[in-house]
Amino acid sequence: MVLAGLLAISLLYMSLAEGQPTPNSPQPVGEQSPLATDNLSFPWSRLRLPRYIVPLHYRLLLHPNLTNLSFTGSVQIQIDVQNNTNWVVLHSKGLQISKATILDQNLAHLSDQVLPVLHNPSHEQIGIFSPRVLSTGQKYFLYIEFGAELAEGFYGFYKSTYRTSTDETRILALTHFEPTSARMAFPCFDEPSFKANFSVRISRSPDYISLSNMPIIKTVKLSNGLLEDWFATSVKMSTYLVAFVICDFKSVTATTSSGLQVSIYAAPEKLLQTHYALEVAVKMMDFYEEYFNIGYPLPKQDLIAIPDFEAGAMENWGLTTYRETSLLYDPLTSSLSDKLRVTRVIGHELAHQWFGNLVTMEWWNDIWLNEGFARYMEYISVEATYPDLKVEEYLLHTCFAAVGHDSLNSSRPISSLAENPTQIKEMFDTVSYDKGACVLHMLRHFLTDEVFQRGIVRYLRKYSYKNAHNQDLWDSLVNTCSEEDFISGKHCYSSGQAAKNAYLFAGEHLDLTAMMNTWTLQKGIPLVTVTRKGSRLLLRQDRFLRTVLPSDPLWPTLQKGFLWHIPLTYKTDASDTIHRHLMTTHTDSIHIGEEVNWVKVNTDMTGYYVVHYEDGGWDVMTRLLKENHTAVSYRDRTHLIHNAFQLVTAGHLSINKALDLIGYLQEETHTVPLIEGLGYLELFYRMIEQRNEPDMTHKLGVYILQFFRAVINQQTWSDSGSVSERRLRSEVLALACHLNDPPCLERARHSFKDWLQSNGTLNLPTDVAETVYSVGAQDDHGWASLLHAYNISLSAAHKQKILFALTCSRDTNKLQRLLQLGLEGKVIRSQDLSSLILMVARNPQGHHLAWNFVKRNWDSLVQKFQLGSFCIRNIIIGTTGKFSSPEELSDVQLFFESIKEQTSQLRATQVALDNVQKNIRWVQRNLETLRNWLNKQLV
Repeated sequence: MVLAGLLAISLLYMSLAEGQPTPNSPQPVGEQSPLATDNLSFPWSRLRLPRYIVPLHYRLLLHPNLTNLSFTGSVQIQIDVQNNTNWVVLHSKGLQISKATILDQNLAHLSDQVLPVLHNPSHEQIGIFSPRVLSTGQKYFLYIEFGAELAEGFYGFYKSTYRTSTDETRILALTHFEPTSARMAFPCFDEPSFKANFSVRISRSPDYISLSNMPIIKTVKLSNGLLEDWFATSVKMSTYLVAFVICDFKSVTATTSSGLQVSIYAAPEKLLQTHYALEVAVKMMDFYEEYFNIGYPLPKQDLIAIPDFEAGAMENWGLTTYRETSLLYDPLTSSLSDKLRVTRVIGHELAHQWFGNLVTMEWWNDIWLNEGFARYMEYISVEATYPDLKVEEYLLHTCFAAVGHDSLNSSRPISSLAENPTQIKEMFDTVSYDKGACVLHMLRHFLTDEVFQRGIVRYLRKYSYKNAHNQDLWDSLVNTCSEEDFISGKHCYSSGQAAKNAYLFAGEHLDLTAMMNTWTLQKGIPLVTVTRKGSRLLLRQDRFLRTVLPSDPLWPTLQKGFLWHIPLTYKTDASDTIHRHLMTTHTDSIHIGEEVNWVKVNTDMTGYYVVHYEDGGWDVMTRLLKENHTAVSYRDRTHLIHNAFQLVTAGHLSINKALDLIGYLQEETHTVPLIEGLGYLELFYRMIEQRNEPDMTHKLGVYILQFFRAVINQQTWSDSGSVSERRLRSEVLALACHLNDPPCLERARHSFKDWLQSNGTLNLPTDVAETVYSVGAQDDHGWASLLHAYNISLSAAHKQKILFALTCSRDTNKLQRLLQLGLEGKVIRSQDLSSLILMVARNPQGHHLAWNFVKRNWDSLVQKFQLGSFCIRNIIIGTTGKFSSPEELSDVQLFFESIKEQTSQLRATQVALDNVQKNIRWVQRNLETLRNWLNKQLV
């Protein structure tokens, strides 16, 4: 009977837990001194743990002390031994191990002495020696007592603080374990394939609450006045998904249609900012349960806004953690883009509850299976639940970001080798997230929505509570499985039959593995060159590189061995049909007919490749946009603009041609191509502005203002209009004021004056608040008023806008002061330091200031953010991103050389150097042409 079964399980849990030794339990007789370690050497030399001991269940007891900022704890790990051994090797980092013992299945000690613990700090491992052999096929309990300080920084079990409106500082303790930091909170087998169940107990003061992955099943009063929360045993999961928070936060709660309890936690004074997130989370959970056709397996889902958090958010199962800007939404100060960010981030983390948590990649080399999917599901989920947010308009920019990174020689394959913690952290990059999402987008369009969805449901069902590889996903998508599965009568094909039965496409049998390996196992992105020859379209594929020209001696070497299976799509003026063709060779051709006037390849940019129209093909596209731009979709227009300017950088197209192509934008009514064209002009402006070329900077500014005058004049300084219109407003007015457009500056100054006179009680329209503050920050009084407002604001989104404005000051002393405040981490939190540095670097006056700050404070930055973290990567790539002179390149090289012991482990330094070299070549090839073109336009 079900009820009796549940009762029996809970009684068993209680008896085992009560039989668990605790830090205060008496030692067995004869346990006076540990075994000598003199003759023992560390038994394991590899970074990855041995496979012959498998953890089954962790019973974790923790006592964090928020007064002295330390914690003690014990863990009892049930292990399954699969080879005779005297050693248990597992992970531990920065923990003081005070006791280790091994017990048999009856909880009897194997030794009457405390066992020796050997440390291998370079591998973050400990080895525990058992004088009695642990036998194959037997289960044991490993029991360890430990303690440590709460960590500084953002990893492991760390402290965070927040200030109340009465200026009181409150402390909380929380965890962030992904990818390799669970070992900083408790000794564990800290690799994704060692999935286990977790039973957590946390002691706390009655002034606090504690949260973990599972709900509390009971709270016990301890003799010292503390309370101990017992959490239900978790489902089987990887260590990096374990989470706990001890805080004094408040929450709001709602229930999904399937009865799941969803709660949003935040600092008490920010509780009113949680309501939008609650609405989103409930909608998203409903959507995912239906889309994946798999019920969410935990009894609750908590989302919590953390004051100090390096990442945007983290998908811990049942307790997802967020930066305040990623979860809290204040209707008075949060803009539409803030709202979209909150919606997307929640969509991302809740997608992970299935993709990543239920099914986890075998190892970090395939982290894209988690992150690429979650990034792509942001778009699918938000489009389904909040269609008015027009999230599909942003997917193009995700793919453009991936192209930007992937067209440098320093890029990497989606699936890449990653062994040590620094290499693993570096896997959380543009390639895993953005390229992963865009390759999945291409695959979904190739296979059709229905086939794609059915395939991923099959994948999630088959590998639930397990780990998977790339190959498992491809097999699930083409409905293949092992011979054993096939014989057992499951609805799938054997691998031998796959070639016969896989989806028919373009008259050919599809080998999905062969196709997808070309996208995941080799780096880079293809360039498809299209030439019209009568009734045929001639195609050639090369590797697209923005750092090397076809005329360079290096070109043949860098092209060697690259070949993609490209699912091409194209549209012509002869019909509305989207034509499809799978290109698997270096050269190919397609019959299109003599009557066709134009062909647009890569329809709606559903494919991840760049297209070059050779032999006058770009003139045809320019004419088409000029005469009838609506003949192709807004996505196609945006794609043409993007490809043209990318080809300029790569040396395949002259800048004149690309500038002529965007001449039609004065007739454009859709915001996305407008923003794309405007974005390139702004990019050139900022690069020239930072090169200290005042005459050319002025002329380009005048041209942009003339060209977009009608668009600028149409903008209202309000929050009215559609999502797309509001997005355009923010972009256009920010640039107009930066270009010193008199009407823009006058309106912004007037609004800022009103805001000042209201003593900060006036809420500016959120779409233009950042622009108004940026103009207001140009004088001393305005800047000081903004810094004060930053200090007291309770809205993280509002603080972000003010901080950006403060970094727009032309006074280098003020910029220097901001950087110093960021380094101190009190007024400006350390979590915001990396974005602060990039904001200062974006300012022409702060350009070299930011870079010099990074060089001077490098050791402090690495200590704060850890070497492979995305913060360090953003700092390295972001501060050097606009450098465009040989002198600047030499400076960057010298600095990287001076820290080569660290940079030898980093891919980001090579990306930064590639970027600077690309900029130098762009200037050498295009600056004079652009100068001449501008002079003609301004006659």
